[in-house]
Amino acid sequence: MDANSVLLAIVVATALSFDFTNGFHDTANAMATSIATGALRPKLAVALSAVLNFAGAFLSLQVAATIATGIVETGAITLTVVFAGLVGGLAWNLVTWYFGIPSSSSHALIGGVVGATLIAAGASAVKGTAIVSKVLIPAVLAPLAAIVVATVGTYLVYVLTRSVPGRLRDRGFRYGQIGSASLVSLAHGTNDAQKTMGVITLALIANGTIGKDAGTPLWVIVASATAIAAGTYLGGWRVIRTLGKGLTALETPQGFAAESSSAAVIFASSHFGFPLSTTHVCTGSVIGSGLGKRLAEVRWGVASRMLAAWLVTLPAAATVGALAWSGADVIGGALGVTVVFAAALLLSGGLYLAARRKPVNAGNVNAAWTGGLTPAPAAPKDTV
Repeated sequence: MDANSVLLAIVVATALSFDFTNGFHDTANAMATSIATGALRPKLAVALSAVLNFAGAFLSLQVAATIATGIVETGAITLTVVFAGLVGGLAWNLVTWYFGIPSSSSHALIGGVVGATLIAAGASAVKGTAIVSKVLIPAVLAPLAAIVVATVGTYLVYVLTRSVPGRLRDRGFRYGQIGSASLVSLAHGTNDAQKTMGVITLALIANGTIGKDAGTPLWVIVASATAIAAGTYLGGWRVIRTLGKGLTALETPQGFAAESSSAAVIFASSHFGFPLSTTHVCTGSVIGSGLGKRLAEVRWGVASRMLAAWLVTLPAAATVGALAWSGADVIGGALGVTVVFAAALLLSGGLYLAARRKPVNAGNVNAAWTGGLTPAPAAPKDTV
């Protein structure tokens, strides 16, 4: 196997690793509200989400095309640049997962690729206008639209069912949430798995393996769908807890309204090829579900921390992407990429071990919110 083949293999492995983290990082988008309201048991929820994420990856390729050719000039891109961009996105995914912050995997990936491209090929290789129109503007409009739709939807849900007995209403919406959460999972797979497909396609184009107009190979679609589904099944309990319990106390009608709003916005964006953040949309929907219910509380302190993370996602991932490219370039060739890849694995392992010291899992993800990510330990039982 020659050096280029080794380099391409590492890039594909890094892309699928990113896709895996995208799955466990963004599962909260689909299932946090259903888990929080008790509509679905935690482990069943993530299993259902994994299956639908896999299926959703085959429904459209519009977002993959945007990522592959819409944000940077493909003629100026090398395998090392693609690799460094992936490292930038992967690192930001892992850091925000550790702190339980529902941030954007989409923007992390795009930021990493743009940062690596800027330092490697200059500003002329970055399609600034396309990034503004297809990334930044949707990033602002999508959560606002989700807030509005979920606020109105939640208000209408409570108005239209005010004469229905509470227990009957909650039972009905609990079943409805299974359908609405499934739609969000399907939409998530349709939008998010394509980002990794696009990056792998970009790497194949950069390596000369396929032509610029060849489209996304079937094996790339299957591999990306499998990776995001596997990551989804692991649960991402830290992010699920923040989104399901940290923003507002949810009832089943609110959960149904939030999930339905998210699915509508995400499907519309996928149709038009906008690689928006499903995290932004779903967070906006949860906030809207709190605003739409009379006397419901929205914890704006938690929301402000999320907003701060969103604002720094692109520049932070771009910085890591630029540093990863510089490190790989200094050492040179496949060896440089291998060294940076090993460093990324060490970071991943370190964060995983740190997270195990204060675990969030299926058993405590629904514990009462006490102001921090990690639930308070259960009180010891009295002994005789």
